[in-house]
Amino acid sequence: MADDAPPIDEMHYEKLAQDALRGVIRAALERAASPGGIPGAHHFYITFKTRGPGVSVPPDVVAKYPDEMTVVLQHQYWDLAVEHDLFSVMLKFGGMPKVLTVPYTAVTRFYDPSVQFLLQFEAPEPVAEPVAELPAPKRTEPSPSGDDGPKVVSLDQFRKK
Repeated sequence: MADDAPPIDEMHYEKLAQDALRGVIRAALERAASPGGIPGAHHFYITFKTRGPGVSVPPDVVAKYPDEMTVVLQHQYWDLAVEHDLFSVMLKFGGMPKVLTVPYTAVTRFYDPSVQFLLQFEAPEPVAEPVAELPAPKRTEPSPSGDDGPKVVSLDQFRKK
């Protein structure tokens, strides 16, 4: 009898394709970070998970955008640094400069509206916020009343007949 199990993609082509497309983002940002800046009317809307692995966003910004945010790189951005796995950029929020660091794996959308170019990606798993451990409740010994178990009360006695 033939094995009818679906073939297993041991090459992980979907991940390879996603990584290659994230390389397009990196190349576009490298061009934006060059001395010539973003050419022509191009500009980028970059949407990312604010709690994605490796994302660094100031706490006040995360408080305002707890799940996802979109930044626009067009005219007012500073110190764009593009690395192999992430980029960082300074933007102003309420007139205050803030540095954001975003791994490409946290990006869910990259859009250049000047040419209607859009890339969409699956969202990464969020990073769990550290939870302070609560002390275990103190065990109290039951009072010696001779009662070994919970009381069971029949609700029938309270029903109207």
